[in-house]
Amino acid sequence: MKITDSSEFIYPDWPAPENVRSISTSRLGGVSQGVFASNNLALHVGDDGENVRINRQRLKALCSLPAEPTWLTQIHSNIVVNCDEVSCEADASYTDQINQICVVMTADCLPILLCDKSGQQIAAVHAGWRGLLNNVIENSLARFHGSTNDIIAWLGPAIGKEVFEVGNEVYDAFVERHNAAADFFRARENNKYLADMVGLAKLRLKLVGVSGIYGGQYCTFSDEARFFSYRRDGVCGRMASLIWLDK
Repeated sequence: MKITDSSEFIYPDWPAPENVRSISTSRLGGVSQGVFASNNLALHVGDDGENVRINRQRLKALCSLPAEPTWLTQIHSNIVVNCDEVSCEADASYTDQINQICVVMTADCLPILLCDKSGQQIAAVHAGWRGLLNNVIENSLARFHGSTNDIIAWLGPAIGKEVFEVGNEVYDAFVERHNAAADFFRARENNKYLADMVGLAKLRLKLVGVSGIYGGQYCTFSDEARFFSYRRDGVCGRMASLIWLDK
């Protein structure tokens, strides 16, 4: 039986080719302490750097990673880079080379893993509401050669639609781009909205021809024991979602 979920890792349940490897971490299993307990993988959040390095080494060993992941400096942009471009400010990376590991870090924003059905191209995308609005998905898909009908997507842990509150300006910005986005917002009595980030991502993927969409069932905010959540806790660690091409 294929293992798709464990206490420490999520193994994406999607029909990716056998040579496409992917994994998403939880907050469990590392050595970080306090608000970063325990498997924080981010160096920029105020955690002890040595603990982060140990957590990253542990991830590499437990998941048999073939190389060091290309850790991005994420800035809530729509910038996509090639995976071999190190020390980049970007929010997505793409590769068609084996043993290059695309990775994004999240703690409420939506991680999206992409691959083509032939197992030759992959990407990892960090999609918060700003990235979604400003076409980080579309820019990532533009890196792929061939038809978007040949691409499948897996959506990782993110803040859920029952708790992700946003202002009128966020609603207006999305609906101005696509009228159909209104279906993924629910008005509240305080003149704010609850936004369905997974639904908005699925809309964007479908609009550009991606029909094979999987995942999206984990809420970071609601599952405090398993996931970091910036919206819930303010100061916290980051999970990672990784994808690479095996031989």
